Amino acid sequence: MKLTKPVPSGPCWIELSTPDIPAAKSFYAALFGWRSETDPREEAGGYTMAHLGDARVAALSPVYQPGQPPAWTVSFASQDTDATVEKVKSAGGSLLVGPMDVFDQGRFAVVADPSGAVFSLWQGRAFAGAERLNDPGTLGWVELVTREADQSLAFYPAVLGWTVNTAAESYTQWGVAGEDFGGMLIMDDRFPPEAPPNWLPYFAVTDVDVAAATAQGAGGELLMPPTSVPDGPRIAVVRDPQGAVFGIHRAGDEG
Repeated sequence: MKLTKPVPSGPCWIELSTPDIPAAKSFYAALFGWRSETDPREEAGGYTMAHLGDARVAALSPVYQPGQPPAWTVSFASQDTDATVEKVKSAGGSLLVGPMDVFDQGRFAVVADPSGAVFSLWQGRAFAGAERLNDPGTLGWVELVTREADQSLAFYPAVLGWTVNTAAESYTQWGVAGEDFGGMLIMDDRFPPEAPPNWLPYFAVTDVDVAAATAQGAGGELLMPPTSVPDGPRIAVVRDPQGAVFGIHRAGDEG
């Protein structure tokens, strides 16, 4: 992505819901070098902050509902979470959780677009979001995977004010004031009918092939082996040992 820090309407945070926090800590430490610390306060519910060096770059949290699948959730920065939730609903999306305050850190809500792709809104107060982006081991790109291209092209600019870059005929990119941070992949026959629309995060790595092998060695599964996209980055898609899916791409190839 062309963004180097959280900005209004851009991706600002990434959070994993997982049934096994200790196992997730081990896996992502091996893959990205994260140092993860669990908030000891009972009211924090086991929320765990992942650091790269001293920078907070992601979070791990327990699943809070029976049957909730392990998944990464992308958060986008909002200057007014409540107002943005109203825009989501007016544009045909739905509110799933919140809005609610998180201590003095900020105010968040979990929402879904009209096709059902889930994402979060974060109104930062004491905590603005990820303290590093695009560096190896941090969030570097976000991708909407959906069957509803026209619906998405109407929804996200209306709700978050995104710019749309269709310079590549086969791939739409999202931006804030023209600074691209993500894209949209249309689900075709390669995706099983039951696969839901989703937001897929990509983490930057120095070497995709090495990182993919590391992920496998730590118990992950390659859903897409390292692949060089024509006129694009080298990427792979991984499922972690608990079942959460994410991508990796070579740092410096984003946007």
